[in-house]
Amino acid sequence: MAEPSEDLTPFEAVTFFFHEVADQLGLDDATRQVLAGTYRELRVQLPLRRDDGTVTAVSGYRVQHNGARGPYKGGVRYHPHADLDEVRALASLMTWKTALVDIPFGGAKGGIQVDPTALSRSELEQLTRRYMAQVSYVVGVNRDIMAPDVNTNAQTMAWMMDAYGQRHGHTPAIVTGKPVPLGGSLGREAATGRGAIMVCDEAARDAGRAPGDMTMAVQGFGNVGSWAARVAAAQGYRVVATSDVRGGIIAPGGLHVDALGAHVREAGTVVGFPGADPLTNEELLELDVDVLVPAALGGVIGKHNADRVRAPIVVEAANAPVTPVADRILRDRGIVVLPDILANAGGVTVSYFEWTQNIQQFSWTEERVNSELAGHLVTAYRQVRDRAAADGTDLRHAAFAIAVDRVATAAHLRGYV
Repeated sequence: MAEPSEDLTPFEAVTFFFHEVADQLGLDDATRQVLAGTYRELRVQLPLRRDDGTVTAVSGYRVQHNGARGPYKGGVRYHPHADLDEVRALASLMTWKTALVDIPFGGAKGGIQVDPTALSRSELEQLTRRYMAQVSYVVGVNRDIMAPDVNTNAQTMAWMMDAYGQRHGHTPAIVTGKPVPLGGSLGREAATGRGAIMVCDEAARDAGRAPGDMTMAVQGFGNVGSWAARVAAAQGYRVVATSDVRGGIIAPGGLHVDALGAHVREAGTVVGFPGADPLTNEELLELDVDVLVPAALGGVIGKHNADRVRAPIVVEAANAPVTPVADRILRDRGIVVLPDILANAGGVTVSYFEWTQNIQQFSWTEERVNSELAGHLVTAYRQVRDRAAADGTDLRHAAFAIAVDRVATAAHLRGYV
């Protein structure tokens, strides 16, 4: 087994796990080459006229990794680090994620390399509409469907849907994660965070633990992290710490998550929440808690701090928060890592439900959405758990083995290889 490096790029890190599993599955060279690479990579220039009249050229990307199992599917993030390699890595993760939870999509991802906090609302709308116009000829309801990701939301999707519709007619299924009045699904906003806790519940049950006896720290209080904290608290977990880009807070007796949400809406940060003490994002990752939920950006647990993680269960609500080097360190220390392609698959699963509702022009209740979500994620978790036991491996490699095997089978049946 090859030794991972801490110097891997995001795409190399994802591909590292793929190649380990490809060796295990005995994939032939042609299949390995097709599944490891990307089908299409698009870079577009997005001239942005600022409110002061100046023009800035911004780069946008859309990467379609593999479509053997269905239309490409993946979010769009706005972030200064959303370069081609990061978007390529995230598109690859989507291929394995959709296959693992057995929904009929392939993997794609989009990104605009910009700091959205430096833009006004009108500038964001202009940039979003231009991006959709530039990539519209490679997307479609049965070709590639977009969704929110880091620093994008339901409003972003509404702009994208409208921009696409101006060219192609009313097409709500071109994006998911839309506002409910425009065809969005009930339960979609909470889906990624809710799904992470559903998977955590299963792992806790297998460990003989009950939520009411467990403490949790959530790094990141954006859409995913805030919903994970809210759902966890409702389930009985004691959420003792959380954070955002400006810092973190801790309350050993437990945070009042709903009150914290109100504080964030007013202050724009978790920092300064009454009754909580400050701590850094780095300190949060090393807290002595039962469950650690990294729900922000990738690479936060690496060689530099993996030996100081004390939580026995790590739930990857973010994409690739644990590097390959750190993953091996955590595994050797007996820490259970619920991998991102399982733990944060709730978002794309409910996106599938939303896409289905749009096509059928029929809306589901939130109760049905959450019930169907639980069915997909619990089934996937148990398949991963059983595969890990059968193969004598960890949950990440078991998850990749299931996903890669499914995509390889579809590629062979289609005649790609």
